[in-house]
Amino acid sequence: MKATIAYLPGDGIGPEVLAAARRVLDAVCGAAGHELRYEEARIGGTAIDATGEALPAETIATCKRADAVLLGAVGGPKWDNPNAVVRPEQGLLGIRKTLGLYANIRPVTPYPRLAVASPMKPEVLRDVDLIVVRELTGGIYFGEKGRQLGDDNTVAYDVCTYSVAEIERVTHAAAELARSRRKRLTSVDKANVMETSRLWRDVVTRVVRAEYPDLELDHMLVDACAMHLITRPAAFDVIVTENMFGDILTDEASVLAGSIGLLPSASLGETVNAHGLRVGLFEPIHGSAPTIAGQGVANPFGAILSAAMLVRLSLGLGTEADAIETAVSDTIEDGLLTPDLTAAATKPASTSEVAESVAERAGVLLAGERAAV
Repeated sequence: MKATIAYLPGDGIGPEVLAAARRVLDAVCGAAGHELRYEEARIGGTAIDATGEALPAETIATCKRADAVLLGAVGGPKWDNPNAVVRPEQGLLGIRKTLGLYANIRPVTPYPRLAVASPMKPEVLRDVDLIVVRELTGGIYFGEKGRQLGDDNTVAYDVCTYSVAEIERVTHAAAELARSRRKRLTSVDKANVMETSRLWRDVVTRVVRAEYPDLELDHMLVDACAMHLITRPAAFDVIVTENMFGDILTDEASVLAGSIGLLPSASLGETVNAHGLRVGLFEPIHGSAPTIAGQGVANPFGAILSAAMLVRLSLGLGTEADAIETAVSDTIEDGLLTPDLTAAATKPASTSEVAESVAERAGVLLAGERAAV
């Protein structure tokens, strides 16, 4: 297979963790005889410095002609002015909207080795295996916003808007996932207060009852969900929720794994690539972590696992994705870990050392698979 990857390192630790993911991708896909071509482009703060825009037209064009997009992170103190006209986060929101990436898939599966790195009790983490599907291109992040100025009575507003069509399509994405897993779907809203949430609940209920009668559906208010994610996370299978709620809940869920640096994500829309699969944007859920940028200690597991999601979902290479995920698990269980996971480490390692370990293990696993065939 030949494939083109739009490669967006971004800011802070983004270039470091993406280099680690690329090292693993090259090892695995090279061993399997696939040819990946990377087209690098700017986004976020580095794009602002170079072009004055957080999402240059050239970057959009690069992403549109690619089979998949791999992203590091955006933002940092240099551009940390919420009142600035141009901000790094505009690049992230912009590429999601431009590519129509409405379904953000965030799996959370704690590793036994890392239980000591989580503030949670080990028994609470037992059997946790959940996915959050976050609606990504609607809601308050994309609604009308502004200020009505007055001397002592300035009013700011952010409008949250959702359409039936937006809710239907993300419900389908989540329901299909739930159907392939344990057939439990939890829809999270704030229907006791918000009109958008009441519409959300109505649409989700209608779609699931009509088209997915085999699923067990329950509705949960977002504040209750935030509590239950900590007290009984193993009860969840697939969670579907709106943009802002999903943003907050998935960062909360990262403590279950032991570090936000461990969690990958995939953002999917309807656009199909040359291989007949959906074009996706794949990125770790963590930020740019500017305080450790350039030190070689950033946790690359989230980026590497995002690369595994890329080859599975946008390239259809399930065996290669399995090899990467198993190699990550083996590396973690061996205690080869970056400083954010010191409590669980037996072999403190740098970003590049972790990447090299995963690449080597995945290559061996893949060679074994090919030899068996």
